[in-house]
This record gives sequence, structure tokens and C-alpha cells, in this order.
Amino acid sequence: MLGLAIPILASASPAAGAASAPGPQVKTLKNGMKVIVWPDHDIPNVAMYTWFRVGSRNERPGITGLSHFFEHMMFKGSEHYPPGEFDRLMEQNGGANNAFTSEDVTAYQDWFPKNILEFIFRLEADRICCLSFDPKEVESERQVVYSERRTSVDNDNTSLLDEQVQAAAYVAHPYHNPVIGWPSDIEHWTIDELRDYFKIHYAPNNATMILVGDVAPEEVFRLAEQYFGPIPAQPRPPSVTTQEPPQPGERRVSIRKIGQTPLLELAFHTGPADDPHAEARDLLIDILTSGESSRLYRRLVDQDRLAVDVSGSLSPEGFDPGLIKLSVTVSPNKGPEAAEAAILDELSKLAHSGPSAEELRKAKNTQLAAHWRNMKTINAKAEWLGTYEIFRGDYRKFFTAPDRYNRVTRAEIQALARATFDAKNRTVGVLFPEQSEASR
Repeated sequence: MLGLAIPILASASPAAGAASAPGPQVKTLKNGMKVIVWPDHDIPNVAMYTWFRVGSRNERPGITGLSHFFEHMMFKGSEHYPPGEFDRLMEQNGGANNAFTSEDVTAYQDWFPKNILEFIFRLEADRICCLSFDPKEVESERQVVYSERRTSVDNDNTSLLDEQVQAAAYVAHPYHNPVIGWPSDIEHWTIDELRDYFKIHYAPNNATMILVGDVAPEEVFRLAEQYFGPIPAQPRPPSVTTQEPPQPGERRVSIRKIGQTPLLELAFHTGPADDPHAEARDLLIDILTSGESSRLYRRLVDQDRLAVDVSGSLSPEGFDPGLIKLSVTVSPNKGPEAAEAAILDELSKLAHSGPSAEELRKAKNTQLAAHWRNMKTINAKAEWLGTYEIFRGDYRKFFTAPDRYNRVTRAEIQALARATFDAKNRTVGVLFPEQSEASR
């Protein structure tokens, strides 16, 4: 049972429920940096995201992992602030920060009380204009990144399998390369390569800044002009023109590694983040894997007891066509072959008959509920304004997303499933666990 039918949530404008609240305002500096401000005066805090259009997609063999490396180096000192001062000063003034890197972007996040707004602008601008390339810090952080790779990929069976599946699914496009980089590249980046990469990709004309919180747009724009305006634009980064050719047949990856249970991953090529079927794809993934009432959970976990967990994702959700990934932790006493057969059977059923009305209604309600939750906090607003601006070309599409989800039909889901889950379009990875010498 999928439960009682729940009415689909209605869409609304960004100012729904607060007619006097201003919507986002935008200014582009002369150096090309775009600044988007959305005032929200509920609490005296600010969320600030600075997005750079650079990720592993922009790397080449020999320098893979550089984008992620700069996520680390941006906290390792600049001309006016020595290593560690960025974090120390921000925390001393009641703020916090983080960052993330993907195949397509690197984003730097700051959360802070509104009374240190200008100080945050000073800190952020200094590490863009004047980042330090101290050889000792570079070598120290190189070892940190290498250790991170060993911990998060080499010694993590799920991540290792995912890396190998993605590398097999992409033979031409740079999505083939892992965000953290290949081990030999991490070992051999040079200072000159770092300087050249940073100069082009971390220029203001390659950045979009989002601020949401207790701020006045005119003050933010003034500070942006004051601190970021003097930083010169750079030539546009080289375009990524390589397109992944259609996959001519199934590809398979087999890994044998010390572990407790078999792991299975199926990946299918699909469209980019701004694909016209983006909302249908979200709903398709939800129907298959969201919650215990999803198709694959009911079949693999509840009914056949073939798995202890099943999940789905779009990876990467980026500028170029990505992958729908279905990941399964196989039951210890079962084989991955049976789990794979059950998944393929369910995918075939969905492509042949489409989802039920109840499944589609549940998936829409799930997506719409998440959308409204993302309107409740300044952090989520900043993240999703940036996500839509960067990946879908216009932050305003965030506000019209509910309408697009509501318009998706069962026939559209079925057609997308039929086109996506073709046997020639899939890459299958299996990790077979082995025992260590000590446990034999």
C-alpha cells in the first residue's frame, strides 16, 4: 500500500505568505562577477555561497584533483592572513564555514552574524586576489589530500566501486576522472600548475556569489564593488567540448576486495542538470528508490530479501549528461546476480507499463515537500538559488519548480524509463568481498 492519496501541494512565489518581503536582486560587477542577494530578516544571520565554475570536469590527465586541492588551499593562507587565520577569525567572530567540490563546481560557504558582513567580504576577497602558494603548505596539504583519498576512496568499498563504475561509464568525457584525483597526479602537481590553474578558474568572471539573510542589497553591492571589484577579470577558462559518445553496449566492472558484503551498482547515461526532463528524472529516481515504499526497496529488501539497502541518485548533476546510479548493499547470504536480475526486472516493468498514479503522486509530494523545506532556512535558500543559477541558467527557475513537477505525467516517466534503461546504456559494477589473511 502506498497510503492515502494526498493532494499535490500548490506552487507559490518567493514572497508567498509575506507580500512585503523583497525577492532576490542581482548585480554584475564590471569584472564579470555576479552577485545575487535575497533579503530575509527573520534572524540576524547571513548565508553566503561563492560558486566557481570549476571542478574535475575542467581538469586534464596529469592535474586531476586540482579543483578539490584548492578547496583545501583556500584555507591555507593569503597575502594578509597566515595559515589558519581564516578559520580562527571567522569562528572568533561567531561565524562558520565549509566548502565542497564536484565534477562541475567548487563552492565556498560562510555562515555568520550580519554585523561582520564587511569583515567576511574582506576575508573572501583577500584569498581570491592574494592566495598564498607557500611550498611548505602545498606539500603539507598534498599529503592531507592523499590521505583523504586513501580514507574516503581506496579504503571505502562503496566509494571505490562508484569511482570505478563512473570511470567505465565515461571513456571520452572528463567525468571519467574522480573529483579527488588519481593518486599519481596528486603526487606530482607542481607549483606552476597550481598558479596557472588558480589564475584562470578562480577569477571573478568565473564566480557567482549568493547571499541570503539579514542584509540590504545596496550594502552588499557596495561591499562587492569595494572588495571584489578591483580584482581583474581573466580570459575565460578553456571550454569543455568533449562529448561522451553513445554507449554501444553494456560495460561491466568487477572488483575483489576485503569486505563484509557484496556491493552492486548500475549506472545509466541520462541528460544534464538543465535537461527538459530534469523534473521527470527526479521523480523517476524517487519512484525507484525513495523510502521503504519505493519499487526497488519493496522488491529487493521487503519481498525477496536480496538486499539490506538500496539507493538512487543523479551523478554528477552537472553541465553535461550525467548518470542515474542505483546502488545496492546485497544481503550477506545472497549473491549480487539475483539482486541485479531483480533490479532489471523492475526497470523493465516500469519501462513497459509506467508508474502507477499513486507512485507518481507520492514522488511529486516528496519533491514538493523538499522544495518548501528549502524555502525555510537561509542556508537552503542560498544553496538552491546558486544551484538553479549555475546549473539551470537562472535562479528564478527555483521558484517555478513546483509547476514543472506538477506537470509531469505518467507517460513522460514511462518514456524516460524506456529511453534510459536500455541494456546498451548501462554500466554494471560488482564488488565481491574477500576475507583478509588474518581472518582465514
